[in-house]
Amino acid sequence: MTHHAPHEQEIRAAAAHVGRRRFLTATGAAAALAFATNLPGAGAAYAAEADARKITENPFTLGVASGDPQPGSVVLWTRLAPRPYEPGNGMPEARVTVRWEVAYDEHFKRLAGQGRADAHPEFNHSVHIEPTGLAPDRVYYYRFRAGSWISPVGRTRTAPARSARISDLKLAAVSCQAYHDGYFTAYRHLAEEDLDVVFHLGDYLYEYPVGANGGARNYTDRTLPAVFNRETVTLEDYRLRYALYKSDPDLQAAHAAHPFIVTWDDHEVENNYASDISEDHLPPAEFLVRRAAAYRAYWENQPLRRPQRPQGADCRLYRRLQYGQLAQFDILDTRQYRSDQAYGDGWHAPGPESLDPERTLTGAAQERWLIDGWRQSSARWNVLPQQVTFSERRNATGPGYQLSMDAWDGYAASRDRVLAGAESAGADNLVVLTGDVHVHYAFDIKKDFKDPGSRTAGVEFVTTSIASGKNGADKPANWDTYLAANPHLKFYNGRRGYLTVTLDQDTARADYRTVSAVTTPGAPVSTAASFVSEAGDPGLKPA
Repeated sequence: MTHHAPHEQEIRAAAAHVGRRRFLTATGAAAALAFATNLPGAGAAYAAEADARKITENPFTLGVASGDPQPGSVVLWTRLAPRPYEPGNGMPEARVTVRWEVAYDEHFKRLAGQGRADAHPEFNHSVHIEPTGLAPDRVYYYRFRAGSWISPVGRTRTAPARSARISDLKLAAVSCQAYHDGYFTAYRHLAEEDLDVVFHLGDYLYEYPVGANGGARNYTDRTLPAVFNRETVTLEDYRLRYALYKSDPDLQAAHAAHPFIVTWDDHEVENNYASDISEDHLPPAEFLVRRAAAYRAYWENQPLRRPQRPQGADCRLYRRLQYGQLAQFDILDTRQYRSDQAYGDGWHAPGPESLDPERTLTGAAQERWLIDGWRQSSARWNVLPQQVTFSERRNATGPGYQLSMDAWDGYAASRDRVLAGAESAGADNLVVLTGDVHVHYAFDIKKDFKDPGSRTAGVEFVTTSIASGKNGADKPANWDTYLAANPHLKFYNGRRGYLTVTLDQDTARADYRTVSAVTTPGAPVSTAASFVSEAGDPGLKPA
């Protein structure tokens, strides 16, 4: 690596002041420096190789995953972890050869590709394969081998050719899976859906401690180790937390069934952080050491391509994927580049600070990239998978209302620029996908939210959480108030679940899926509501 990450010098300075906090031990400082320097391919570490035949316990305890489909390629992921709840995962400090296979059939009678890759200790023995030469818009099956061990079989699907005129596309949107708040039952149902792709919109894990009984899961058949009963701050902490989450059988089933396109929100690092500003107001250079650890562990544990690999405390996660002529997906990162929340975060009346035209949720470079991408788009639908509520959301009727300073409402000028950019680019069939808030919402996006009669610029589908918030309710306590205060809000439900969206040439259809409970396993799934928006005439109508 010849280029340096923007924050590398700050991290080095912070790492020099060892011992002040738990994560700034000598080990933490060494790990922080390693993000920029300790990569496979240099020196003695690269030379050490372990014999995969000597692995005596199943190394595929965290399952398999695929992601970021392109017409001729898809990322394949696994991580070797014979003992996932221990530091080091029971693997030697050496690289291990992993073999991979892609097939046209689930029995692997007809192979479409195969190869070998090294699982490096520097990347916690994770493997990211990017096979090429696959056919567009078709299902494939994949698996890995290490020594005599064979992984579970995953099913994935490539994207259609850029020029393809596909008739329809079905996606799901998911977010917010606090392990300690309940079971991932929604993922078990998601695994059985007929989908092209799943978008994960953030909060894949939570930094908060998980007790011995798994919190609201209230385990009686197992005891989780004490390593989970603390907040994640070090690289080891984050790696272990991913192991806990990825050992969940329902999450594994969803990853094995569908390719995922992932982006993060705040809890992958720390609640409501903004750029290099922590919730606890640590010096930015110190917080960047933690952010570097979190970003590194995120990449290690997700089916992401090489351009998304972090450089120190920085990572370019925003990216664009095309599904034929039908849809362009512009995946945003609304955490890494944002201005600090106005008025100290929380809910406040809008005022000079939140309305400051200099404020940004995306950063200037990502905002330009988004609007330029819309100008070049020839897709029928322009879909914006992102994190926080885009539409205005007042918490009271009348003039005394407040808005969430963490959502786009706290960055009104940023939202105005994005909507103006969409309009000038002619990106008229705009669909925003959102997570974060642990409820289902359906919004008409208004050109001017103060005027309910103003032009509808697009629609926003907000998916509820997989588990965060525990069981929830169909009608949360503020249900009547929100619907009265926000005439562009067409639906509000507070259960757990996920969202599916079907796009065709004429309509975007959203189905809001909910489960009755997550504090006990095995709850059934049902559809709480369905809406459509017509191409060329945006606005939600009951389906």
